[in-house]
Amino acid sequence: MSNLPSEPEFEQAYHELVSTLENSTLFQKNPEYKIALKVVSIPERVVQFRVVWEDDAGNLQVNRGYRVQFNSALGPYKGGLRLHPSVNLSILKFLGFEQIFKNALTGLMMGGGKGGADFDPKGKSDAEIRRFCVAFMTELSKHIGADTDVPAGDIGVSGREIGWMFGAYRKIRNRFEGVLTGKGLEWGGSLIRPEATGYGLVYYVGHMMEYAGAGDWKGKRVAISGSGNVAQYAALKCIELGATVVSLSDSKGSLVIESDDEPVTPEDIAAIMDLKVKRKALSEFEHGGKYKYLDGARPWVHVGKVDVALPSATQNEVSKEEAEALVACGARFIAEGSNMGCTQEAIDVFEANRKEKKGEAIWYAPGKAANCGGVAVSGLEMAQNSQRLGWTCEEVDEKLKGIMKNAFENGLHTAKEYVETAEGELPSLVAGSNIAGFVKVAKAMHDQGDWWAKL
Repeated sequence: MSNLPSEPEFEQAYHELVSTLENSTLFQKNPEYKIALKVVSIPERVVQFRVVWEDDAGNLQVNRGYRVQFNSALGPYKGGLRLHPSVNLSILKFLGFEQIFKNALTGLMMGGGKGGADFDPKGKSDAEIRRFCVAFMTELSKHIGADTDVPAGDIGVSGREIGWMFGAYRKIRNRFEGVLTGKGLEWGGSLIRPEATGYGLVYYVGHMMEYAGAGDWKGKRVAISGSGNVAQYAALKCIELGATVVSLSDSKGSLVIESDDEPVTPEDIAAIMDLKVKRKALSEFEHGGKYKYLDGARPWVHVGKVDVALPSATQNEVSKEEAEALVACGARFIAEGSNMGCTQEAIDVFEANRKEKKGEAIWYAPGKAANCGGVAVSGLEMAQNSQRLGWTCEEVDEKLKGIMKNAFENGLHTAKEYVETAEGELPSLVAGSNIAGFVKVAKAMHDQGDWWAKL
């Protein structure tokens, strides 16, 4: 709209959803859903506030804090808090919009939201980060609660930062409640939560492989971007299931193995985890010549032939040219561990190949489906908090596996229902996931009077 400032990330996420709805039979069969689309695309509430804190030298510093409470038709707003200098309203609206439908695909009762601040933790002392977290929560605490809005971690917010924020909330509100997820195990956290997004991503792709007749993970060559929480645990689960991981990356560059005889190992990942806790770059990882370090590059055009690509760093990390390179090198599956990891042009490349090559094509899974395991276990943490109990690793992992299977099958069957597919063609998981998530939210909004038409 001409009266609104440009919000490129949000507009990209919105158009990606709308294009799949419009190119399906959904609006032909249910034209009234066009009304719901108008309503769901505007947040219920946007909170913006200043965060004033003191650095170690005693100087006053100020940042912008946000919480986008996008949709609560399915439950309390749920979505992470991101601390990164790139944070702005466009990015948080895109993330919150995606979160609505991602949370719907988990089958759990969670609405969609996102928040954070343009604070950069890199280069800050622990004391400075703690003071920022307390100042941030001092304002955010006015707008959240266990039955209202339950934030979690995201980029720049680990379990440590969640602990500082929770402690501030408890003191300010005089309440001990499940207001944040990703908490410590001793005070309400859930087992498997740190691993959940990466593990869930691998479980989801496992169902893609099985449906496409490509076997399981054994012997697969896997390119992964990122080196944070999602990438770390996706890599560990791939290795556990018999795959060869060939790359990791961060914002400064990529590590690509020199030989399949020396793949990424759990020991490598443990060392990288320690490096990242200290907020150091991959360029400082001492690997004894095992890897080739590519300064300023993403891994996709440098990994050679791969079977699976798992973008797990940040938004728009696979371009059209990189998508074409993955297709050319024979990749069969690409699934987003990051949110909106592929540009729209990259998705167009994958979808065109899916239609052209049919059963032999590359098959793309969007983040709102493939990486919903993290928020799913956040939802399970909320359930445990409500009951004042904790489940075992095995219980949580089994529930996660079931959620990822249901998310895959929901997108698959919805695509078959609403998207014309030629004989032998793999169904569009991006269209099916978008439609399934949208319809579930739209029906709940209709029942609650957020929009009205005869269904």
